[in-house]
Amino acid sequence: MNITTKYQYIDEEGNIANTLPTWATAEKLIEFYKTLVLIRQYDKKAIALQRTGQLGTYAPCLGQEAISLGIGFAMDKTDVMAAYYRDQGAQYLRGYSLASQLRYWGGDERGSSTQDAVFSEQDLPNCIPIANQITHAAGIASAIKIRRERRAVVATCGEGATSRGDFYESLNLAGVWQLPLVVVVNNNHWAISTPSTLQTQTPHIAQKSTAAGIQGITVDGNDIVAMYNAVQEALLKARQGKGATLIEAESYRLCDHTTADDATRYRNSDEVNAAWKKDPIKRLQNYLFQRSLWSPEKEQQLIENNQQFIDSEVAAYLATEPSNAADCFDHLYEELPYALQEQRKHFVEKSINSSHAGG
Repeated sequence: MNITTKYQYIDEEGNIANTLPTWATAEKLIEFYKTLVLIRQYDKKAIALQRTGQLGTYAPCLGQEAISLGIGFAMDKTDVMAAYYRDQGAQYLRGYSLASQLRYWGGDERGSSTQDAVFSEQDLPNCIPIANQITHAAGIASAIKIRRERRAVVATCGEGATSRGDFYESLNLAGVWQLPLVVVVNNNHWAISTPSTLQTQTPHIAQKSTAAGIQGITVDGNDIVAMYNAVQEALLKARQGKGATLIEAESYRLCDHTTADDATRYRNSDEVNAAWKKDPIKRLQNYLFQRSLWSPEKEQQLIENNQQFIDSEVAAYLATEPSNAADCFDHLYEELPYALQEQRKHFVEKSINSSHAGG
């Protein structure tokens, strides 16, 4: 298989680049489009909350929504996801509400809970350390294979993570043991302020699969049809016991790395403007408009409906009661060690006294 081939179905102008898969019905593509727009509106709102002091440091996903949503739409309920910090779309589809995601970014660990999620009972929480989640995913995939279960694991990361030992070790294990693992790399060409050209001499991230002896493919990460199709096929192969896949999703980070970053200090505007022409939402919108499947009236209604929904999720987040002060003890150990029991007692008493003093 030629891993330098970039898979694409809808090009930058919204034209058909290759014959669409049979599953790509008008209804399906409209569903894709509506969710793309929702996640972009949510992303914009999250940044606004951070700028006004109502949210912690946040990692936006502007321009990369098709990658995460392609993954989320392709996964089955029984699959497991090991996400990194730019997977808002997939996590939303997996059952993490927007309010729950805001709790996480607001510093509340309860935002990582899968208790109320419909499709993510075993999904891992966001991984902030770079590439650790690939190792965890390989371990879970090993357990799935040992149990002979027909499901798979999806791990995501940015291209910066592919320089870490965790990444290579996990892929090597996946190749040797033929694990049901799909690793999706969001190649947005910037690892914080380091361009991919200064990080690796590999022309395509997908080529790093060769050393592990697994399949590697490059996909247009701004084409949600290509993303969904690639992930769906890789998951089917994994569930059938036919091994792992490395998917390189080529995109561009139109935003800052996080809200603590200022990308204007290391990127030129011409590069960013060129990347905007490949916007995943605009291309699908053009496709739908060209076929009279969408209209300005539907667009306006969609934006208004999304805003109402997002506002309700934000309100739920802001109304969240503070967590119990003792949670850092109670949820760290199954049984609290004796040495920490006295510490917990003093900590709770101090918290109560501070609360009374503040009142």
